Amino acid sequence: MQVNNVEHQSIAVLKQLFEADKLDETYINELKSDERKGVQHLIERYERQKLTERALEENFIRMSRHEQTRYAEGCRYIAGIDEAGRGPLAGPVVAAAVILPRDFRLLGLNDSKQLTEKSRDNYFTTIKNEAVSYGISIVDSQKIDQVNIYEATKLAMYDAIHQLAPFPDHVLIDAVPLDQLPCTSEAITKGDQESVSIAAASILAKVTRDRLMKDLHQKYPIYGFASNMGYGTKHHTDMLREHGVTPYHRKSFAPVRNAE
Repeated sequence: MQVNNVEHQSIAVLKQLFEADKLDETYINELKSDERKGVQHLIERYERQKLTERALEENFIRMSRHEQTRYAEGCRYIAGIDEAGRGPLAGPVVAAAVILPRDFRLLGLNDSKQLTEKSRDNYFTTIKNEAVSYGISIVDSQKIDQVNIYEATKLAMYDAIHQLAPFPDHVLIDAVPLDQLPCTSEAITKGDQESVSIAAASILAKVTRDRLMKDLHQKYPIYGFASNMGYGTKHHTDMLREHGVTPYHRKSFAPVRNAE
């Protein structure tokens, strides 16, 4: 949008126009000759915002390259899969699988652990609403103790994938190879930072698990599950030694076993 009479625009009006992104580059360049400090601050903030957006756009494109390669090879449905909760001393391991639309765009999508809780919650809703399909699987601590955490993680991943409809042509997995799938697949190291589909699955898994742990906190508040999510923080391990284990602790994990 072109606005006339640069010198007659108040800073308040200019602020509204910047926030609404209604100023074109020609006008912004003209504004650079405006000596008012408030105007210069608005321009600086605008340019920082544009740099941030450009970086997010570039990162999203970089993280879409695995999907784009498979689309170019003829795949129609590509799933990403990730888990949350392999390391904690308590609670389930959760896996999520998701097929995103080919034109899906969500700037800022990244490894769920690098995002704020508010961002994760917002992305969680967007991903569920816009996904072609998604599946979430929860494997409890008893099963983890029976088969070990690695096998429990794979069970959750297989279950999440088989919830998808349509079934994917190709699966992108965060680090864990899955060799019993009726489609092609690849395990990608640090996949939640390398693939938008895996990053989306990472968010579905982590938000689901965090909410479960917050619910568990209501039953067993002394362990601090709402803040430590079951990980072995000092407070958590101190409480284990003082109060023993709950039915939701992983008894096959040494710090829990030693506290019994």
